[in-house]
Amino acid sequence: MAMATDEHPAVCRTLQGACAAWKAFAGFFLSGLLFSFVGVILPVWHHHVTEDYTTAGNYFLAMNLGVCTSLLWTRLFGRRRLSVVLSLACALSCGALVHLALLPPGTSAASQMGGIYVLGCGAGLLNIGVFRAISPLYRRDAAATINLAGAMFGGGCVLMALLVAGTYYVYTVTSILLLVALLPGFFIPIYARIRVEPEDTPAPVSFRQACSDFKSPQAILFALLLFFQFGNEWSVAGWLPLFLIQRLGISPQSSLIMLATYWLALLIGRVTVISILPYVSRGKLLMNSVLAALFGCIILISTNNRFGAVAGILLVGGGFASVYPLVAEKIGSRFPYYHPGFFNGIFSFALTGGLLAPWSLGLFTDLWGIRVAMGLPLLGTLMVFVLLVLIWAEAKFREGTRGVQPRTG
Repeated sequence: MAMATDEHPAVCRTLQGACAAWKAFAGFFLSGLLFSFVGVILPVWHHHVTEDYTTAGNYFLAMNLGVCTSLLWTRLFGRRRLSVVLSLACALSCGALVHLALLPPGTSAASQMGGIYVLGCGAGLLNIGVFRAISPLYRRDAAATINLAGAMFGGGCVLMALLVAGTYYVYTVTSILLLVALLPGFFIPIYARIRVEPEDTPAPVSFRQACSDFKSPQAILFALLLFFQFGNEWSVAGWLPLFLIQRLGISPQSSLIMLATYWLALLIGRVTVISILPYVSRGKLLMNSVLAALFGCIILISTNNRFGAVAGILLVGGGFASVYPLVAEKIGSRFPYYHPGFFNGIFSFALTGGLLAPWSLGLFTDLWGIRVAMGLPLLGTLMVFVLLVLIWAEAKFREGTRGVQPRTG
């Protein structure tokens, strides 16, 4: 009887931990909804009509400044209960979407950017919280945890595109945004009751470790690879609808459905990669994926019909799918302190690729036309290919130097 009493608290803690983990994975789904918002909302705000691409790019900048602001709060909120972080993130996101919904027609872009900035703060805090929640699972099985989190994130991106596409000709802009605001609002009471043990929070990387990474060619190459890969994925996700409307003359609703196809290709591709990894070489899979994405970008730039656009989207999405999981796996094995959700020395630099690329595209598109929207991911994919070759050559060089034994007299 005493044994059963002693075991009961341990069982309760295990069940609470499992419940918190699943709530965290649901948070990745919500995170996908929020991070994909700007790319989906541009046709709703008629930027395909005004062709004010610089302002469209500034929306991405506002979102990303909000995310960076939330990252600066990491140390402050790292000491708070997880329920506070997550419920505040959902409240900020819900409030930002309601603010955007209630803005009158013809309002200034600055007011919209302010709402998107707050949305970025909420999305960034949400990511901090859910990565904290899955840290125990990440330490046990990093690959499976990241793959599941990525699948949930991708599912949220698909739903956001389909939700707005399905309501584009049915509801007003205000109604669409209020409908989207219900999603983070639904999670506020759920996350207010989430429980995770404080010791599950990973320790931040020391300043000395962060500085030492800049002396490692291997770390620099991996960081640059992630920088360009994040930039490629989010450039396509942010600008694909406007690109397709301008290039093919299709409706905004159809362009959003094609954006959902891109996210679905990424999602299915990552699930497929998990299933075939035991049977294929990781190096060959990574190189073939980059070549497929490269070919897909070329098709998108040159096509003038829907069939070519869909083929290019599937190749780009499927090609991008395996790059990040395989690279993160390699980084995790060579740099044990690496955690994808927190500042990790030089690898934090890689996040700015996804943050800056969609914004810069607004400036470039105003100067050189809408084709640049797919031209930048093409150049970025070429850089990923070059960096993969350099990483392979650097690994071979290290193996060769280790194999050389000094002569003894």
